[in-house]
Amino acid sequence: MRLHTGWITGAVAAVILNGAAFADVTVSQSNDPTAALGSTFGALLGTERQAMAALPESRLTELAVGPKIETRTTKGKPAVGAPMVIRYDDAWLAAQPEPSGDAEWECLSKAIYFEARGESLRGQFAVAEVILNRVDSPDYPRTICGVVQQRGGGGCQFSYVCDGRADRMRDAEATWRAERVARVMMDGAPRALTMGATHFHTRWVRPGWARRFPQTAAIGAHLFYRQN
Repeated sequence: MRLHTGWITGAVAAVILNGAAFADVTVSQSNDPTAALGSTFGALLGTERQAMAALPESRLTELAVGPKIETRTTKGKPAVGAPMVIRYDDAWLAAQPEPSGDAEWECLSKAIYFEARGESLRGQFAVAEVILNRVDSPDYPRTICGVVQQRGGGGCQFSYVCDGRADRMRDAEATWRAERVARVMMDGAPRALTMGATHFHTRWVRPGWARRFPQTAAIGAHLFYRQN
């Protein structure tokens, strides 16, 4: 009975998450509250089945298992213990160890700074997710610096790399955030904001690939997409 109830609860939650409406399902107001229970329950399940059948398999998987959480040490090996839980505020960042790292950490810090320093912390973490998702993809370079500095199509994947300006992080407060976000993400923080996004752009531009890839998130001034 518990298993059956849990299945129904999960199914109803999936329908709600995907915008299904139950306006046509009503409950009897007669003296016998069970009189219309069978038909009401049948209508509910019928609507739920229709909504779930219309969902792509990837979306059903995401609803079933939740966002992918990866926990690593600084050397890229699986870490022991519970996954890191992020709180997206300065107090949480300040409580983390003083950041440091190699050239890869510096490349990620600069990318966060120049691409998202005017965004909220969620927006900065989201940009870091995109870069690390590209590193994990066979379609992109296998290092952070390689991804950030990648060129092609007459330009750069990240605009600040090709803008002709010196890549110096002059804003101390924004540098403080970017370096800590980079360190936390490289240490295995969960990538739970963008659902595997590999691309992003600001709201006031519309690149051609935005029509081909599914949008996964909208955070601050940025829209995020996942390459198929």
